[in-house]
Amino acid sequence: MTEPLLIGLASIIILGIAAQWLAWRIHLPAILLLLISGFLAGPVAGFLKPDDLLGDLLHPIISLSVAIILLEGGLSLKISELKTTGNVVRNLISIGAIVTWLLSSFFAHVILGLELSLSLLLGCFLVVTGPTVIVPMLRHIRPIGRVSSILKWEGILIDPVGAMMAILVFEAILLNKLQQAPFLVVFGVLKTAFIGGTAGLLSGFIIVQLFKRYWVPDFLQNPVTLILALGSYAVSNFFQAESGLLTVTVMGIYLGNQQSVSIKHIIEFKENVRVLLISSIFVLLSAKLQITDLTSQSWKVLVFLAFLILIVRPASVVLSTIGSRLNFKEKIFLSCIAPRGIIAAAVSSVLGLRLVEAGYTEAGQLVPLTFIVIIGTVAIYGLTASPIARLLKLSDPNPQGVLIVGAHSWARRIGMALKSRNFRVLLVDTNRKSIAVARMEGLEAYHGNILSENFLFENQLSRIGRLLALSSNDEINSLAVLHFSDIFGRSEVYQLPPFGKEAIPQHFRGRLLFGETTTYEYLSNRFALGSVIKVTKITKTFSYNTFQRLYGKNTIPLFLIDEDGDLKIFTADDPLEIETGQILISIVHPLKEKKPPPK
Repeated sequence: MTEPLLIGLASIIILGIAAQWLAWRIHLPAILLLLISGFLAGPVAGFLKPDDLLGDLLHPIISLSVAIILLEGGLSLKISELKTTGNVVRNLISIGAIVTWLLSSFFAHVILGLELSLSLLLGCFLVVTGPTVIVPMLRHIRPIGRVSSILKWEGILIDPVGAMMAILVFEAILLNKLQQAPFLVVFGVLKTAFIGGTAGLLSGFIIVQLFKRYWVPDFLQNPVTLILALGSYAVSNFFQAESGLLTVTVMGIYLGNQQSVSIKHIIEFKENVRVLLISSIFVLLSAKLQITDLTSQSWKVLVFLAFLILIVRPASVVLSTIGSRLNFKEKIFLSCIAPRGIIAAAVSSVLGLRLVEAGYTEAGQLVPLTFIVIIGTVAIYGLTASPIARLLKLSDPNPQGVLIVGAHSWARRIGMALKSRNFRVLLVDTNRKSIAVARMEGLEAYHGNILSENFLFENQLSRIGRLLALSSNDEINSLAVLHFSDIFGRSEVYQLPPFGKEAIPQHFRGRLLFGETTTYEYLSNRFALGSVIKVTKITKTFSYNTFQRLYGKNTIPLFLIDEDGDLKIFTADDPLEIETGQILISIVHPLKEKKPPPK
């Protein structure tokens, strides 16, 4: 019967997306809720049984899903970021990986009492962090400056390194040549780097040439990229186990940094697929656990987890950042975030089972131990990293500043009004004179194209959480909204109503600012006739009705600042209710001064 299979597969996706949505609503790391939902549906309720549902296909499906996730991660990496952080990233995936492996193995042997061979293998599992946990956590924390780039690069590049180390130590155990493990690791690293790097560059080059010569129609570009990535992943793994992870990562980095063809549509497609895959995989893996696997572990596991968090990660960061330009706060934050993810779970599940089948009965502990570390690190780092980042002033989880497209006269007035209330304002314009005037007025301004790739590289968007497209060009406004919806979210990108809204489809527009008729032309005429920006505190003695009677019905409310200091924006689809205690920023016509009576 196919009904149980259909129900099971549908349940995985529903649970995953529901957990993602709930995490967004209650501001918790999504990975934590994904693990909890899978555990409740699997070992607790007994409703979801991944082994019965997928059988031998479970691990191949997970492996291919991880390949797609790493490809998407590689697409998000910009080599230009390495100008200031390259040395630290290199050290973290080399020196840091070795330190993590050796210390984790030592503590596993001493605290947990595992055999030396199994301790070394467990240490390899715990080297990896991975984009499946790092990227969602960074999105939740929103760290500023260099630490975000470092953690993203480390999380993506460390996956193939850790998985490859685990495979090589595993082979050394089966061959009873554990004393040769260091040699095998070094040889394996070189072999994996050659095969994975070559295959990744070749795959990326093929994609670029196919698209550049228009040999692939637009509607097939995403599928062709996907099948070439999966094919390269499988071929690389055939020649060297787990080298496919490096292949898809290098392929993603190559595509994300080349300038020959546009891959924005590929990035958007992969981002959507990534959310589905991460959600489904974590639900599957946590549902695969057994309650007895976790309850049978002693208190020593908690001590081991504490050593990983308090000693292993800080030691790795300290040794990897010697001589770097990172300040003390940045090093502290890097030491406070290293959650383990899918690669650790997947590799431990496969290799642990194979060792048990080979007669290493104690290897049965590797999977539950790895999952306890995953759950523990995700929970602890997920709940503490954000407060620590705020304490160190390295994050702004609720940025209220605005990025304004346009630096003409009344855009500068709006910027000055917001800046006067301590909101960060950054204006962008291609008009050099407008930018010069904005800077002389004390506003932060950038001369260049808002759609340029260099803009994000040259500007830190810390304390900025929304886009206001106020330029005279409706097409530029719409393109800016589309470009920044991936960064701020569709709910926080705004533009002036275009002249003739039917000319631009709704799905190509942002939220319409201020009202249905407040176009660029209308606002320009208002300011030309003498209208001004006014900041008003609404009180019991000076209500909004009093304000309207004083300034007339032609007032245009722009922004509200609530008592918590949060900025709210008036839009055509959201007429805000103005309440006592709030600050109103609006466009009004100045009051005429009454002339004194003649003497």
